[in-house]
Formats: sequence, structure tokens, C-alpha cells
Amino acid sequence: MALATDSQQQPPSPSGGDVACGVAGWSYPDWNGFVYPAGVKVRLRYVAFYVDVIEINMSFYRPPSAQTAASWEKRTRDLPGFFFTAKLHQDITHGGRLDRDIVDALKHGLEPLATAGRLRHLLAQFRYDFSVSPEAREHLRRIHAAFSDMANIVFEFRHSSWQSRDALDELAGMGATVAALDYPAGRSSFTADAPANGRPAYFRLHGRNKSAWYSRDAGRDDTYNYLYDEREIAGIVARARRIRAASSSLTIIANNHYQGKELVNALQIMAAWRGSSVRVPPLLAEKYPSLLSCGVIESPPD
Repeated sequence: MALATDSQQQPPSPSGGDVACGVAGWSYPDWNGFVYPAGVKVRLRYVAFYVDVIEINMSFYRPPSAQTAASWEKRTRDLPGFFFTAKLHQDITHGGRLDRDIVDALKHGLEPLATAGRLRHLLAQFRYDFSVSPEAREHLRRIHAAFSDMANIVFEFRHSSWQSRDALDELAGMGATVAALDYPAGRSSFTADAPANGRPAYFRLHGRNKSAWYSRDAGRDDTYNYLYDEREIAGIVARARRIRAASSSLTIIANNHYQGKELVNALQIMAAWRGSSVRVPPLLAEKYPSLLSCGVIESPPD
């Protein structure tokens, strides 16, 4: 399977300059009444109308069927420059297993997107306790070998041992992307913006809800319940520009999903990057009036 490179099969994203900004996932119950008004039938299409990219989250829990992925491609086919990224399954990243059956299931399921040139990155997101070791390095090499014919491989680390020069050099030599992160970092957290050296870069925004992030009692919604303010958005855009300067392209994914906050911040980043207005969902603007300063209310066509 041929790799869908940035320059060969993907037109520039609407944000321009090979910079794409979007959100992680689109199927959240708490988006009802915030992002989705009553009566919206095709939620993927609704969100994709407003952003450059969507990171597929369900693949972390179960591989999609090829039929499902084909339907995603069909529903977004007419959106210029739009593409997907996808998370690798948790058995691979959290379970440390790279069984043939899960590799085959993921590749078969995502193949319609890859064949259409709509799958740009595959994200391997690791736990905090995944630190540098000979076994961990070998696991990364095997992941890259298994999936790099389908899309660019992105490794997301949480442990600071991966920001050593030796580790980063090995990953660069492998041809992998190391994700830049905005999140509540601790003393042993990964905080580096790894040099992209002319390769694609990937920047994930998890919010800064520190109290929930480190609480064992906090659920997923609490952890990602955070809205970046105007000053924080300006800092993220400045950091993104530095990352982009050393890369061939930049994909920015907001993951602070609770009640549509990731979409709010993604649109604000898009507007700041472009220096022009963006399309804003009507209901979201009603819930978050600050969006009116960077966008124009517009509904997707029927």
C-alpha cells in the first residue's frame, strides 16, 4: 500500500501553508446541545465542514470495519484538503502487543481512507510509564515497520526519557514523527518539541486541567474539560509557528473535547493562523459567544 504523502496526494488544507487544524473524535454524547443541534443525522459531515482534519478515536478501542471507513471517506470526499488521522489500538500502545490479528484488522479497516489519500497520520499514544528501554525501542521499530506503508507514524510520549538526544535521533532516523504536546506536565513528563527536520509535525492539545489530569477519581470528561483562553491560544499559535518552521507540514489536533471545547479552540487557532474569519457552527457560537470574534456563523449545506 502506497503512503499518502503530504505533497503527493493531499491538497493543502484550508488553513493554508500545509498547516491543518482539527479535533479528536466527533461522537460525544455531551456534544448534543453544544455542537449538534437537534436533527443532525450525519455528525461526521457536520464537524468536517468546519475543520481541516479529524483524528479518529474509535480505532483506539476497536478497529473500524472497511465499510465504515469507506462511508467516512464518502461523506467527506467533497471537502477540499480534508483528511483523517487515526489512533492505533490500545493493545499496541498500552498492552505492548503487536499481534498479527490486530495489525491486519486495523490496516484492513482503514484501507479505504489510505487508498483515497485521506489518511495522513497514524498515532501511537503511550502511557506515562512507557519509558526508554531496549524492549521499548524494539516495540517502536516493529510498530513503524508494520504501519509505515499506510501513513506517517506519530509517536506520542508522556515520559521524559524519550526527549534525550539519543532517543530522538533514533526516532528521526526511523522516519517517525514525535508529537508535540500541550498538557499539564509534571516533573517526569515529556515536554520537548522534537525537531521535525523537514518531516511532518504533529501537535496535540489536551487542555490544562491539572487538578483533574492527576486525579485518580477524575473521569474522562473532567480530565478534558478545559477551554483555552485568548492568551493561551496566542501562545499555542506562536509555538505552532516555531514547530512549523522546521517541518514539511503541521497537523494540530485539539483533544479538550468536553462540551465541544476542542472545536471552539480549533476554530480560534485556525482563525489566528489564517488571519481571517472561519466558519462557525450556529449552536456552538450560541454556547461560546467568543467565537463570534473570529468567525462567521454558517451551517453545512444539506
